[in-house]
Amino acid sequence: MADEIFAAAEGGAPSILGIRNLRKSFGTLDVLRDISLSVERGNVVSVIGPSGSGKSTLLRCATFLERAEGGDILYDGQYALRDGVFAPKQELNRFRTKFGLVFQNFQLFPHYTVLRNVSEAPLLHGEDREEVRERALSLLKKMGLAGKEDAYPYQLSGGQQQRVAIARALAMRPEILFFDEPTSALDPELTGEVLKVIRQLAEEKMTMVVVTHEMPFARAVSSRVIFMADGVIVEQGGPREVFDDPKEERTRQFLRVFER
Repeated sequence: MADEIFAAAEGGAPSILGIRNLRKSFGTLDVLRDISLSVERGNVVSVIGPSGSGKSTLLRCATFLERAEGGDILYDGQYALRDGVFAPKQELNRFRTKFGLVFQNFQLFPHYTVLRNVSEAPLLHGEDREEVRERALSLLKKMGLAGKEDAYPYQLSGGQQQRVAIARALAMRPEILFFDEPTSALDPELTGEVLKVIRQLAEEKMTMVVVTHEMPFARAVSSRVIFMADGVIVEQGGPREVFDDPKEERTRQFLRVFER
């Protein structure tokens, strides 16, 4: 897999995201150990695994919130990180426009209205105010939040706040969306609201990487499923392959918990 990603980076048709031999440690703890994966345009990749397996750290490295000690990160075949060294700041800022990130705890600005939360980033990038407003209102309508533009986050349910966060990520018109356990802070009813939105985005062929504990969702929506444990990718494949016929005992052990 790593060689395939590297070959795509040097020529041919690169994946929208390529990660090769990525390593990340916190002190003496190796959190990511030689991670390699690729994400094709229009695909949904679900990353599953036990807590502490490195899933969230993988997303944080891919979105430059953490710096890996080694390995490569490529967007559209161009290096954002090479051998553990970031591209120059100007290039890195360009790569940041390619993705959006939705956190598990929403991360909305509490003192901004819903509309301003969604609009702020495009405005800071110098986009036309009226165009941004129209786009934000359209996204809020798409998220089932029409009429909530003047509300503040504290006036919304958790599910509504997460849908605002998704609208905010989409407002920058990213090529790929990352979700870090987007339903972990929600009760079951609100979880369904958010998963419905992500399913809709999948149907629209939005490229996504989703860290999730929602196994039925991952099975139904994913183009590919990656199972991580102890900082490595233990197994990956299509959803039927991973869920119905896992090859690795560690994968089978993990999935048994969800069959009870």
